[in-house]
Amino acid sequence: MQILIAVTALGAIGLALGLLLAGASKYLAVPRDARVPSITEALPGANCGGCGFAGCGALASAIAEGKAAVTACPVGGERVSAKIAEIMGVEASPAQRTAALVLCSGVDGAAKKKYQYEGAADCAAVSRLAGGDKSCRYGCLGYGDCVRACQFGAIRVTDGVARVDREKCTACGMCAAACPKGVIRLIPADKSYSVSCSSRDKGSAMKNLCGAGCIACRLCERACPAGAVTVTDNIAEIDYAKCTDCGECFRKCPRKIIRKSAESE
Repeated sequence: MQILIAVTALGAIGLALGLLLAGASKYLAVPRDARVPSITEALPGANCGGCGFAGCGALASAIAEGKAAVTACPVGGERVSAKIAEIMGVEASPAQRTAALVLCSGVDGAAKKKYQYEGAADCAAVSRLAGGDKSCRYGCLGYGDCVRACQFGAIRVTDGVARVDREKCTACGMCAAACPKGVIRLIPADKSYSVSCSSRDKGSAMKNLCGAGCIACRLCERACPAGAVTVTDNIAEIDYAKCTDCGECFRKCPRKIIRKSAESE
């Protein structure tokens, strides 16, 4: 009899606690924005992290809360931005499309080697060995960390240097994040010219390290009518906000490291 009473009492306590928890969960529940599932569905589902959030679900919540722009997804482009803008009831301002670019021309035969590496094809591992096997400490190592990071098959290694297919590139930035040398940048996709070098070494030193590096001769700087090209810390750089795409820098570069996008990739 005592056992029956104890079991009944425990059952009653369990039922009461269950009802209490159910009521508390309903009362304390955080309201979920009904737009989040629709935004998540509109997103490409790549979960690449290129937007700066943990995944598409996190981005959808941020957009619904006003913490991220409707154009925040670099993978989806204008089509996805338009869908999300419609869900949010706002107008999507067109975002400038960007694409990844590898700022290095040190292909096999041009870039000198410090040693012969025989190990795992891993840029991060090679870079820990005296900064890498290339004599130029700024050069692309070419062991494919960026290739493995890209979910869209937009990057490959050719002749020891990574190259980007702009048609496939979604500007997610994962290749740039994976590069231990920091030679991958995002630039405006509608610009035709780029400096395919990252070296900060002086021109006299660069000539002994790589046959395709910038020597800071400033011919490009003097040739640019818009003042968009400057040489800082021994490397030419293009200010794309000023660049008119005239191509004068490209034509004047004696080392041919200022290239047309189609040629550099």
